[in-house]
Amino acid sequence: MTQQNVSVLGSTGSIGRNTLDVIERNPDRYRISALSANRNVDRLAEQCARFDVGLAVIADPLLEDDLVEALRRLEARADVMSGSAGLNEAAGMTRTDIVMAAIVGAAGLESTFHAARCGKKILLANKESLVIAGEVFVAEANRNEAKILPVDSEHNAIFQALPPQFEDGLEAAGVRKIILTASGGPFREMPADQFHLVTPAQACNHPNWSMGRKISVDSATLMNKGLEVIEARWLFNARPDQIEVLVHPQSIVHSMVAYRDGSVLAQMGTPDMRTPIAHALAWPDRIEAGVDRLNLSQMNDLSFEAPDLERFPCLGLAFEAMKAGASAPATLNAANEVAVDAFLDNRIGFDRIPQLVGSVMERIEVSAVQNLEDVKECDRKARHMAKQWVDQSNG
Repeated sequence: MTQQNVSVLGSTGSIGRNTLDVIERNPDRYRISALSANRNVDRLAEQCARFDVGLAVIADPLLEDDLVEALRRLEARADVMSGSAGLNEAAGMTRTDIVMAAIVGAAGLESTFHAARCGKKILLANKESLVIAGEVFVAEANRNEAKILPVDSEHNAIFQALPPQFEDGLEAAGVRKIILTASGGPFREMPADQFHLVTPAQACNHPNWSMGRKISVDSATLMNKGLEVIEARWLFNARPDQIEVLVHPQSIVHSMVAYRDGSVLAQMGTPDMRTPIAHALAWPDRIEAGVDRLNLSQMNDLSFEAPDLERFPCLGLAFEAMKAGASAPATLNAANEVAVDAFLDNRIGFDRIPQLVGSVMERIEVSAVQNLEDVKECDRKARHMAKQWVDQSNG
């Protein structure tokens, strides 16, 4: 079997580490060609030494010399690059067949876009690429025959439950709705008048999944599900009215597809990100992921409920942004990233996150998005306004 070369963008984060775990279990099928991290020099150097990587990229150029020294100490042979040029090289290098796009937030947009431009098989964990630049990104991928495979557990579940012809439109495939499930996060039963007391540590303590701090906060506000709604619109060529969200606290049913004939197909599994990673990595084959098998005999408490948009308005804001289209999702995402950073820095309360996002969305007019530069400008404008909001709230 011919080995495929994989670049992992964001290898020191949760998705990146799980990807390396799956690859390590299947050494005959995959080898690592490039790894990147934002600032975690020591872990990146260790990964490069363990996998005998050819290229190591640190996003922060100020840490490039530190990475060189860390690799030297470990006698690792990787070449070193930094910044956007390094990330683009890792995403587009000739010897790379597969790109795991796992950089969190808008910071991962340019390198993921470059992977699409180079016609790679993209394992998409960086949902922001589709949230803020969906139409542009999908068009670029189609132009260069790049394949986008979803790694988010919910979108991967939908992908598994859809027929191959869904790309011609959900109605043509007999699909009535795609149903994204949400755990509800750690505050599903907390009264809204207590949200101002929530600490970053509490928000990052997800009941089912082990995730990074930013995505954990997004899960707690249900903004993560909102971003996934927008992502689903582009991944599956769906209209807004064809997407539904249900809260499923057990995180066993990862998502569902409802068909015209009354059938509902669900993908189930233990809450372990290695399952969707392995599926996307090997598609259309199946490989070992190291995941515990689901014990169906113990599945006696699976519940579903509609999300409470009054207590969790971020989800409603995301639906509004999806329906508005154009620059609205980029504004939503940028404002949310600033809000989450401010909350994690104890500069605003948990309850202020949707207030900030809603305020920025109201104040920035929706405009056309025709290319990546338009997306970046929308992102810049929304971040500037959101930071002003934080400063004024602390003034």
